[in-house]
Amino acid sequence: MKRTMMTIAAATLAMLPAAALAAPPKGVWTNPQKSVRVVFQRCGQAMCGKVVWASPKAQADAAAGGGGPLVGTMLFRDFVEEERGLWSGSVLIPDIGQTVSGTIEQTGPSTLVGEGCVFAGIGCKSQTWTRMR
Repeated sequence: MKRTMMTIAAATLAMLPAAALAAPPKGVWTNPQKSVRVVFQRCGQAMCGKVVWASPKAQADAAAGGGGPLVGTMLFRDFVEEERGLWSGSVLIPDIGQTVSGTIEQTGPSTLVGEGCVFAGIGCKSQTWTRMR
């Protein structure tokens, strides 16, 4: 009986989508260009993401957008989990010096898809981020 219950539990877990099994997006993640690394961590009841490394080009682009030093900047703020694997909050776009509403969806244990929209679903852009550790 115990073996049967374990088999049923394992089969049920195997049928769940990857996002349902994903842990919160804590850790260090990199953008598609591998020019920025962000550490996601708990910030009170929410998640946030702070830049811990940026390439010289990313730093120059952020400076041209009117921002200060990119390293140490909180790019992702006040992200709360709306449903398992889907978080919403505010995203700073350093290149233009603007904060927009956005989401991150953990589509797998090592993959996040981030999306930000300038205004009510207009001017949206998405990126796939990869977990480094």
